[in-house]
Amino acid sequence: MIKTPDWVKNAVFYQIFPDRFAKSTPPVKGQWQASKYEGWDATPTYQGYKGGNLWGVIDKLDYLVDLGINAIYFTPIFQSASNHRYHTHDYYQVDPMLGGNVAFDALIKAAHEKEIKVVLDGVFNHASRGFFFFSDILENGPNSPWLDWFKVHKWPVSAYDGDKPANYDSWIGDRALPEFNHDNPQVKEYIMQVAEYWLHQGIDGWRLDVPNEVDTPGFWQEFRDRVKAVNPEAYIVGEIWGDASYWLDGTQFDGVMNYRFTEATIAFAGGENYDSEFCQGELKPYPPISGTEYAIRIDALLKLYDWEIQLTQLNLLDSHDTPRMITTVGEDKAIFEISSVLLMTFPGAPSIFYGDEVGLPGGKDPDCRRVFPEAEKWDVEILKAYKELIALRHKYSSLRTGSYKTLYADLNVYIFARILDDEEVIVAVNIGKEQSEVDFVVTELQSQPHDVVYGSGRLAWHNTSNANKLEITIPAQNSLIVA
Repeated sequence: MIKTPDWVKNAVFYQIFPDRFAKSTPPVKGQWQASKYEGWDATPTYQGYKGGNLWGVIDKLDYLVDLGINAIYFTPIFQSASNHRYHTHDYYQVDPMLGGNVAFDALIKAAHEKEIKVVLDGVFNHASRGFFFFSDILENGPNSPWLDWFKVHKWPVSAYDGDKPANYDSWIGDRALPEFNHDNPQVKEYIMQVAEYWLHQGIDGWRLDVPNEVDTPGFWQEFRDRVKAVNPEAYIVGEIWGDASYWLDGTQFDGVMNYRFTEATIAFAGGENYDSEFCQGELKPYPPISGTEYAIRIDALLKLYDWEIQLTQLNLLDSHDTPRMITTVGEDKAIFEISSVLLMTFPGAPSIFYGDEVGLPGGKDPDCRRVFPEAEKWDVEILKAYKELIALRHKYSSLRTGSYKTLYADLNVYIFARILDDEEVIVAVNIGKEQSEVDFVVTELQSQPHDVVYGSGRLAWHNTSNANKLEITIPAQNSLIVA
């Protein structure tokens, strides 16, 4: 029987890219201070640092609580020579620019006091040229005692000169990211101990970077066993962009970043507004799909994994790896709000990429990693909608763990219900540019929900001799939640 963490089923995540979210003056002495930063409000670049830190996150925790957030997923925070920190130098040290381990300890304590869970990014497929064990290879060549920690094929290795062959395996051919040799028992044990160490320091789970690249038999099964032995309720979520059935068998991950939901939702809600120039990699929310096709794709997605897994998927509209959705649809707020309604009412934990809730725009990397804006630049309408939607998710258990039933779908309209015992909630969206009036027979519900708790529109129930018929009117590009 598959078992996943209960707290995740009731979580609303907030994804933070630490260099860009917030910065604050360290409250303790002896903190390292960088001498050069890119302008906070300047256009972000691939290599520039903004100087965001964990002290700044601590200062923003009350804002997150007010928003309704009860879990944070941080992109990497360990010592690294890159602003995104996917080039890990030391897995036991929080980057000094972020405030080091002192700031992390303060953050964990402050977050947990406010009942906010913390999930860290585990970059365990590859390290960096600055990682001690690889650095020893660069210094000592074939005499290094750590050769079998990596996959070196010939000498000399070329870690920086692109005109020469690297002669070692690296992630997607990027010589800055030497791949671990996971078949080496020492490497495997090192990674397992890193995972255990930070769980003992108080984290609530791991998001795993490109875990599909690790193909050593039994690796992720052991990882799960070791993690769950420290904390049975720790969350393990993998970055798998496609069909994740192999990893979601109950012996490895609790869920994955649900890009299949992302793709279908943007293709439907974004429709013709979505700019196909933003398609990238495995994420292609184009061409547009109808509500009928959306229903088919969502039904297939919900049948793909065990229901216990579905409830701990990490659902999202965008992330540090994708353009921000509001930009991809021409900053059409109505479309973005409809997509947000679908996100907040779908099985699994919704994840908000920092700034989405205030309308922060952004194109392809690094533009999607802009700094969190000052309050005067917030879109207060979007923020209000997000607060209301998150509050509804917290209020209605059915929106978190209830079953999911499609009730009606056509070209522009999609209507479904979330059902938990005697609590039934109906969600209806209309992506069309004209008001839509639909009626259909409802056999899946025991009650007749009629209170509009979000959005605009109206509905009426009609009882016939053998069925209940529901009539719903939804304004153009709008949504309706009925309880």
